[in-house]
Amino acid sequence: MLVEYRITGRGTADIAASVEAGVASGALPPGSPLPPMRELAGELGVNPNTVAAAYRTLRERGVIETDGRRGSRVRPRPSTTPRDALRMVVPAGVRDIAEGNPDVSLLPSLDGALAAAARRYAQAPSLYGADPVSPDLARLARADFDADAVPPGPVAVTSGALDAMERVLVAHLRPGDAVAVEDPGWGGSLDLVPALGLRVLPVAVDDDGPRTDAVARALAAGARALVVTSRAQNPTGAAVSAERAAELREVLARHPGVLLIEDDHGHGIVDLPLHPLSGVTGHWALIRSTAKAYGPDLRLAVLTGDAVTLDRVRGRQRLGPGWVSRLLQHAVVELWTSNAVDRAAVARAYGERRNALVEALRERGVRAHGRSGLNVWVPVADETVVVTRLLAAGWAVAAGAIFRVEAGPGVRLTVSQLRVSEVAGLADAVAAAVRTGVAGGRND
Repeated sequence: MLVEYRITGRGTADIAASVEAGVASGALPPGSPLPPMRELAGELGVNPNTVAAAYRTLRERGVIETDGRRGSRVRPRPSTTPRDALRMVVPAGVRDIAEGNPDVSLLPSLDGALAAAARRYAQAPSLYGADPVSPDLARLARADFDADAVPPGPVAVTSGALDAMERVLVAHLRPGDAVAVEDPGWGGSLDLVPALGLRVLPVAVDDDGPRTDAVARALAAGARALVVTSRAQNPTGAAVSAERAAELREVLARHPGVLLIEDDHGHGIVDLPLHPLSGVTGHWALIRSTAKAYGPDLRLAVLTGDAVTLDRVRGRQRLGPGWVSRLLQHAVVELWTSNAVDRAAVARAYGERRNALVEALRERGVRAHGRSGLNVWVPVADETVVVTRLLAAGWAVAAGAIFRVEAGPGVRLTVSQLRVSEVAGLADAVAAAVRTGVAGGRND
């Protein structure tokens, strides 16, 4: 039954505002069911289409979700409370390995790149009507895509990977459509999908990427899109292997109408090869962000995909921001052409820390995952116990609740700020914390 909250209003906007007010005040807590549309229309004395429009507005704003016969209900985590907002405040003196930021010492200086971009601007200022994508950036990005056997396609530039993902999803899907998303997976995508009024279908992950059987089930259940992290998966460190890619391509070939989005944010910080899935379905996009290798504040990602998808993305972008600053684009061109980042050295640095931690935990009987990227994922029995125990031991880690839907509990350890000399002490602390929360001292 509906909790004791009276929805009011005569028009679409008023009804939607009334529900939002109930959510904001706590009178409609997460999970609260909303009345069937015809029932509420009768109570309010309005046309059912008015209520339907209000519910549609609420779905698009990420306030409610609709699941077939179960009807509409308040989202477990409304879009006004993103997962990042659930992170703890780290006390003074505690080592913070909860944040997913890259190692600042491995990021290049931007002085030269920004100065070069300014000089280029002085010679040829960017004006309205110019191509939204720098020809040099498009050429370099396309060459990198070609080197990794990504199918041919135009190039677009967005303000980061999540911006690209949103634009691609909106280009093809409508509120109520289902999207298959990795679980555990990136909190940004797990929040974005329902915020767009779409439904999350969680897909289990192992070290080689999304599990083939889980993807097959999600697509058979009606998923209109599939989001895959190619390498450096957050939070598990998974990377799609050649064998897994071949299996997934076979599954996708049976669902040619599915929209495929590949997030290759690990480009530039991992040494494992890319095994793209793109091109199997009619509509697809592969996204590469500059954040992890060159700095999050660049706010730039390049993507390629089929012609229809990229045309829709770029067309809609023109009606909003228009383009991503060409100053930033010129700066990235300078960073790429000057080899400002030694990709092999960066991958090696992260790999040494990650592999050392995974091995140290294994030696202590703790199962951990971390095949690539910045993070190590440790399955646990009780996240609260483990996080609390580690905090008392001087380590702040991220609780797995930020990254999961149906997956079992775990904690994420980010190795980017970790020194190899600290690995043994951290592994000891994790092993002790895990044993306190697992019956019989097991970690499985």
